[in-house]
Amino acid sequence: MKQYVIDEIRPGDRPAIRADLDARWGPAALGGIYWMPLQPGLLNPVQARHVDCQPHCVALELEAERLVCELLVRTRSRMRCDCIGYADAAQRTWLMERVDAIFDRLQLKT
Repeated sequence: MKQYVIDEIRPGDRPAIRADLDARWGPAALGGIYWMPLQPGLLNPVQARHVDCQPHCVALELEAERLVCELLVRTRSRMRCDCIGYADAAQRTWLMERVDAIFDRLQLKT
């Protein structure tokens, strides 16, 4: 699995990160997993055509000392579909910038 990982999160910073993620995308699903929906303008042509599969999301998993961001763009409504695949360059950049912005907004160092 391709991932963007921010590790060495200080134990005291984890509650602030969790609170921020909860406020944005609701309480974590199973195992500290959050679903971050992609902006519609970032969808590739196949994803844009698959209206029934939207919203397309990436999974963020908040662990004890790291935040793991999967680079797999998926739908939460199906296990397999042609619209599921690794983030393209624009989607990857958007994801990394969004995650980095969380740490900047919370003034956390990693």
